[in-house]
Amino acid sequence: MTKPIMPNAYPAGSLDADVPAPLGLGVLDEFHAAGISFEIADAVRADHGRDWWPLSIGIVARGHVPHWPGAVIYPSSTDQVSAALRIASAHRLAVTAQGGRSGVLGGAVAPDGGVALDLTHLNKVVGLDEVSGTVRVEAGVFGPELESYVAERGWTVGHFPQSFDLATVGGWIACRGAGQFSNRYGKIEDIVRALTVVLANGDVLELGGHGPRQAVGPDLLALFVGSEGTLGVITEATLVARRRATFEQRAAYGFATFEDGLEACRRILQRDASPAVLRLYDQAESTRNFNAATCALIVLDEGEREFVEATMHVVDEECAAATGLDVAFVSTWLEHRNDVSALAPLWEHGLVVDTLEVVGPWACLASMYHAVTDALSAIEGVLVASVHQSHAYLDGACLYFTFAGRPEDDPSEFYRHAWDEATRAVLSNGGALSHHHGVGRNRARFVREALGSGYGVLVAMKNELDPLNILNPGALGIGAEPW
Repeated sequence: MTKPIMPNAYPAGSLDADVPAPLGLGVLDEFHAAGISFEIADAVRADHGRDWWPLSIGIVARGHVPHWPGAVIYPSSTDQVSAALRIASAHRLAVTAQGGRSGVLGGAVAPDGGVALDLTHLNKVVGLDEVSGTVRVEAGVFGPELESYVAERGWTVGHFPQSFDLATVGGWIACRGAGQFSNRYGKIEDIVRALTVVLANGDVLELGGHGPRQAVGPDLLALFVGSEGTLGVITEATLVARRRATFEQRAAYGFATFEDGLEACRRILQRDASPAVLRLYDQAESTRNFNAATCALIVLDEGEREFVEATMHVVDEECAAATGLDVAFVSTWLEHRNDVSALAPLWEHGLVVDTLEVVGPWACLASMYHAVTDALSAIEGVLVASVHQSHAYLDGACLYFTFAGRPEDDPSEFYRHAWDEATRAVLSNGGALSHHHGVGRNRARFVREALGSGYGVLVAMKNELDPLNILNPGALGIGAEPW
């Protein structure tokens, strides 16, 4: 069974003093009676009080624990998750569902004194339906385990986020994630066909599973995709699978400006060509990633030869005015695309580094690009503000910004200020708050503005499904005050 991997470790001896007491024996006895294993050791509780939120890296490096959950529990079935939530509801204990804890926005941070609901013991691939092309899997299965299972049978799910080695299926769905080949295979909401969800009171819902589309009122399954553990706990999912690709082609091009590259990407997509990978980098990121003094576009498509060749022909036509680059750039990206090893050392050496991925219509992307990079660059202490386009659609695309700075004072305030400025620039230029990382706690303060008049509907759903506000309070901007 894969174990979650955190970006850095607490310094030796840092957990020896001022450790809050765990949950009382009465509650723990109830978990034990329900057959649910648990841990209350200091090191285990401290570890589950964080995720990959970059802000936590510096805190942990200084020997501070961001949050101390009262216990970590390890249910191994939907029934045990149901029992756990009934117990938590009876005692009004906050519960945060956790998988690989690879989220970078604080969405899987267990609350002080509450319950960290570790789902990684729900780790079975239930089975592959090779007639329908679907696979049933428990929520705690990690990406490599799922892909290995289907690959051995000649299939792929096609969902390869940067956190592929670190994240679980439940996390993909809860945060509405996207894989790096999503132009071909879709975001996770395009891949999910059925869910098992446990509500705060312990009720178990079976949603979907009766075909690829239906018209039986609103899509209740979609309600829990992207809900970040605030409306219910996902324990199983059915995902679409596809036959593994038999052919691929690659290409790389250089553009004089990022805007020129965006325009080429728009034309490619609007000619109904959707290569699996279509990633455009501004000059700063092209230099950093490929040592290229241009705005690099890398392209990869896979599938049946006829479709791939037709797609890449359209790509080549729309990039005719660009400079051809070494196709080895695609291999360079493939080799390093999941490498997150530099994040912790940068924070530990005083650099504040983070990314924000947003999405908008093609008509707004150029202005959004300039507004966000200008806003970040204007902040004292910011050293770099760069961008790439990572996922593209008929009507718009995702822009993925990176910023780094060396603040003179409190890194937390610097970090918050950078996020404030960048997010205001996104929203004021017609963009959406997030494309695939979700909201967590880091973006919670922006949700009301981002959803506008729809925010009240989200709050109403929370109040109906979780009236005691025990499910991941504060995440998604509901159930508690945002950070």
